[in-house]
Amino acid sequence: MSETAEHMSIADRTRVRDLAKRVRELAEQPIMAQRRAQWQRHNALERVRPMILIFPEGSWREIHPESNLQCESEAARHFEDQLLGRLLYPEVIRDDSVIEAEWIVGEAIHDTGWGIERQWTASSAEKGAGTYVPVIQEPSDLKKLKFPEVVYDPEASQRNLDFAQSLVGDTLDVRLKGVSHLSFHPASIYCHLRGLEQVMCDMCENPGMLHDAMAFLEAGYHHLVDQYEELNLLALNNDGTYHSSGGVGYTDELPAADYDPERLRTRDLWASAEAQEFAQVGPEMHEEFVLQYERRLLSRFGLNGYGCCEDLTLKLDYVLSIPNIRRVSISPFASDLEVCAEKLGDRCIFSWKPHPAHLVGGFDAAYVRDYIRRTLEIAKGCVVEMILKDTHTCENHPERFTQWSMIARELAEQYP
Repeated sequence: MSETAEHMSIADRTRVRDLAKRVRELAEQPIMAQRRAQWQRHNALERVRPMILIFPEGSWREIHPESNLQCESEAARHFEDQLLGRLLYPEVIRDDSVIEAEWIVGEAIHDTGWGIERQWTASSAEKGAGTYVPVIQEPSDLKKLKFPEVVYDPEASQRNLDFAQSLVGDTLDVRLKGVSHLSFHPASIYCHLRGLEQVMCDMCENPGMLHDAMAFLEAGYHHLVDQYEELNLLALNNDGTYHSSGGVGYTDELPAADYDPERLRTRDLWASAEAQEFAQVGPEMHEEFVLQYERRLLSRFGLNGYGCCEDLTLKLDYVLSIPNIRRVSISPFASDLEVCAEKLGDRCIFSWKPHPAHLVGGFDAAYVRDYIRRTLEIAKGCVVEMILKDTHTCENHPERFTQWSMIARELAEQYP
């Protein structure tokens, strides 16, 4: 932060501190402790009831526009924006999010990347799909790849912590937190550099090159995580930390029983991986060219999640072989929910992603009700969570989130 809390205007400081007090009051409501306990039981594969989380993502600025902000300074507006957003959850979102009386300051950590910059051609349409220009053209170009090196700035971390502490530390639990969201995306990285179409061709025409690339990315990820361990930059994620492609980490199964609070290891943490770019690739080739590399990465961790928007229906046998797998994404595009439910059962969380398109083009409550009920009926023997995300717009109708959540909650209570 370029300014200090003491140099913030009285009006800005008062506004932020008042919002922090309201967040604490919300966090101390009994419902938050109940939800925290429910998430712990849910993540332990106990069938509490289908849990509900909503991530408005692209719709967030329609729910919480910049015009809501009253503060003048950039730093104050950042705090105001985040705190107001939390307060809107019980008013608009009404899901099972746990509001904590905390302010997390992320350690100043970044890495040097993979040695090659992606080339991107943006769309001329707002929120349109852009295009990645291939920069890896032939096998020799793989030599340009480099392992990412961690860069840590303890002085900046301390400055940011001191700033937050001076502003809201007497109201919220201000904590410095290192790397807690660990998610691996080798397919995404490589497709951005090589080109999606060419990667698809390489599986048949140049499989050795693709294996060499995936092996390099696996080794590079191991190198990155090793640095986090060696520099003691890992942070526990057995709390409200966002996990996988939707979900939260509340669990009493982590950290491992023999952990040292002064030096965390990967086995004390959740992690996840996905390969959306391989959505149209068959199970065997998915396993050969991506999942075997991801599995070795995930084997280091205490609990794992897998998947995002890709259809994993025919790939679940391979996915379930991931060590410590606990959460599997069931996409809006899953081809057979019955198969998914049968495969998962109570072995791991059925992390269902309802279709976000139901929040655009009007809101058909009857259709949404039937849609959710059908899935809950199919998955009634599973440990289910409903994760509504990728909602790029609600067409400036925030009440649609409220309507969706109320329907989902009513039905969830019928499927304990």
